[in-house]
Amino acid sequence: MADHSAGQAIGRAALARIRRRLLPFTFLLYIVAYLDRINVGFAALEMNRQLGLGDAAYGLGAGLFFIGYFLFEVPSNLILHRVGARAWIARIMISWGVVAIAMAAVRGAASFYLLRFLLGVAEAGFFPGIILYLTYWFPAREQARSIALFMTASALAGVIGGPLSGALLAMDGALGLSGWQWLFVLEGAPSVILGLTVLFYLPNGPGDARWLTAAEKRWLAERLEFERSSGKEGGLVRTLTDGRVWLLSMLYFAIVTGLYGVTLWLPQIIKGFGALGNFEIGVISAVPFLVAAIAMVGIGRSSDRRGERRWHVAFSAFAAAAGLTISALTRNPVIALAALSLGAAGIWGTMGPFWSMPPAFLSGAGAAAGIALINSVGNLGGFVGPYLVGLVRQKSHSFSGGLAAMAAMLALAGCLALALRDDAG
Repeated sequence: MADHSAGQAIGRAALARIRRRLLPFTFLLYIVAYLDRINVGFAALEMNRQLGLGDAAYGLGAGLFFIGYFLFEVPSNLILHRVGARAWIARIMISWGVVAIAMAAVRGAASFYLLRFLLGVAEAGFFPGIILYLTYWFPAREQARSIALFMTASALAGVIGGPLSGALLAMDGALGLSGWQWLFVLEGAPSVILGLTVLFYLPNGPGDARWLTAAEKRWLAERLEFERSSGKEGGLVRTLTDGRVWLLSMLYFAIVTGLYGVTLWLPQIIKGFGALGNFEIGVISAVPFLVAAIAMVGIGRSSDRRGERRWHVAFSAFAAAAGLTISALTRNPVIALAALSLGAAGIWGTMGPFWSMPPAFLSGAGAAAGIALINSVGNLGGFVGPYLVGLVRQKSHSFSGGLAAMAAMLALAGCLALALRDDAG
């Protein structure tokens, strides 16, 4: 009994130390990554007019990021699993920072399409790599909360990025650059700096962590090894032909379609509320992201506490569908903002429980490939969502039809979540 209590105390100490050392840093990395991914939505407030980009052209370019991301996601994650997280995550961050800065050189539709595609190629592997990396450190019952805490960075990137991007657009004309060009340069540079920092700060795994005691390393290794040997599947071919992996991919595709269909158009949706300046648009756009961050942590904790994933994902997706449906139907800006906030809370609320599902039945190289496959196929929704909303708006001169389509995709996500087997969540 004493040995068991001592083991529990060691485990609690180890996990507390890991949370303090890794989650804030990976959180910061993801804020920068997500900001570079979505800041095009704010740049579009001025860039589209200056470069003559129509709604469909902007939607296509915004979405092309995810084609490059899709093509290189699985190879990137397999390389990370082989060479280690530290070197590969650093490479990803430095290369995407360089491309993000180069976005300031866009001169028309063709260069916009090319650089958005290359940004996706550069960033491919970052998110699934971090998800895989966290499974090296956290036991299964800790993963939804840990992943949700990490992924709140994507919501807080919107909270920070809205006002910041609005302010940077006001630098229009400084040193001969437009405001949207300053936005890309100043929001891309931190990625390069943090990429270099990764090389010195991030350990490849618990065995390399000098800040863990020998007893803590031993406890963690034994706990994780027990979970890996408890019926999880690790074969690469088996993983890529597993129906659960493909069902999760389709589910994530539906979630991501709604997520980016709204996120990459949110500044222009809010611009339609009335006569607002760029900074005001940035501040107002932070509200849905702030609500999403709060909901994300709460839902992740609830999922871990109950040891349940499917219903948490389904409930969140249905709530998001309801929010986007209301926002499509109302003409009242206050109600529309509240509904968009409900939609954001539901979308981000799916993330912690969802990303705890693949490690429940995958391990090793199979987990690396499976998580990357789910993320890459799912992120094709990041191409479909913005492009579809742009097409509908160009034809109807309204966001209502596009928001309704995004709501339908999230309702589908809820249904797919309920179709999952218990061993996948």
